[in-house]
Amino acid sequence: MAIPVIDLAELHGDKRSKTMTSLHEACEKWGFFQVDNHGVDKKLMEKVKEMVNGYYDENLKEKFYESEMSKSLNKNEKISDMDWESTFFICHRPDSNINQIPNITKQLCETMEEYIAQLIKLAETLSELICENLGLDHNHIKQTFCGTKGPSIGTKVAIYPQCPNPDLVRGLREHTDAGGIILLLQDDQVPGLEFLKDGQWFRIPPSKNNTIFVNTGDQIEVISNGKYKSVLHRVMAEKQGNRLSIATFYNPGSDAVISPAPELLYPGNYQFGDYLKLYSTTKFLEKGPRFESMKTTMVNGHHG
Repeated sequence: MAIPVIDLAELHGDKRSKTMTSLHEACEKWGFFQVDNHGVDKKLMEKVKEMVNGYYDENLKEKFYESEMSKSLNKNEKISDMDWESTFFICHRPDSNINQIPNITKQLCETMEEYIAQLIKLAETLSELICENLGLDHNHIKQTFCGTKGPSIGTKVAIYPQCPNPDLVRGLREHTDAGGIILLLQDDQVPGLEFLKDGQWFRIPPSKNNTIFVNTGDQIEVISNGKYKSVLHRVMAEKQGNRLSIATFYNPGSDAVISPAPELLYPGNYQFGDYLKLYSTTKFLEKGPRFESMKTTMVNGHHG
C-alpha cells in the first residue's frame, strides 16, 4: 500500500474532482496523507531543517545522552514511561514564545516565523478543502477554531536521537493528536514514524523532495461527526541515526467551542409517527432529504 499523495497543483485544472475524491478517501480511510505542490518554499524548508539540526547539536545533544533515561538504556533496562526524544515546543499564535527558548538565534527565529506564515496558509487551504468534501461552508473549520483570539498554532520540534537499544524504548508512545490539522516536516533519511492502518502498523518512509506529511486530529473527528477519524501513531527508536521531526499544529483556540457540524448530524428527538407521515410521501425518493426535513422540523420546534 502506498500513502495517498495529494497534489494541490491539480486542484486548478480538469483533475480537481479526482483530487478532491482522493483527499476525501485519504481523510476517511487513512487519516493521513502527503501533500505535494503545497506552496511552501522548499529552500526555506531545507533551511529550517538545517538550523534545527544545528540547534540540537549545540544545545540539546550532550544533555540528552547524559540524562537518566539514556543511562538506564545503557544498562539494558526497558523503559515504558518515557520517550526517546529530545524536544521543545514553539507557540506561534495567538502569542509567541520563540524568543524565550534558551540560546535560540535571531536567524532561527526569523526563519521559523517565515516558514510558519506559509504553513498557516497551507493549513487554512486544507481546512477549506476538508469542509468542501464534508459538504460544509468552506470557512466552517476556520471559524470554529477561532475562539476569541484566533486559532492556536504551535510547533513541536523533536529529534529522535540514534538509539543503542531500540527494542527497549519507544521514540514516542502510541497516541492520537488532540488538535486539528497537523503538518509534518520530517527527516528525508531516517525512518521511524508509524501509523495504525486496518489493525496493522504502517511504516511511514522518510519524506523525499520536501513533501509535507499531514494527519488529522481529534477535533476534526468531532467536527466531522466521526467521518474523518484521528489515527493512532507512534515513533520507533532507530539505531541508524537521528530522525528530525518538525510538527506544526493548526488547532482550535483554547476557548473555541467544538461540536459536530449540525449538517453532519442525524435528526433526533422526533416521534416515529411524524417520520412515518413524511415517509409515506417520500418513500421512493432519496432518504437524505428526508433526514434533513426531519432536522428542520425539530429545529422549528414542532411535529407533523
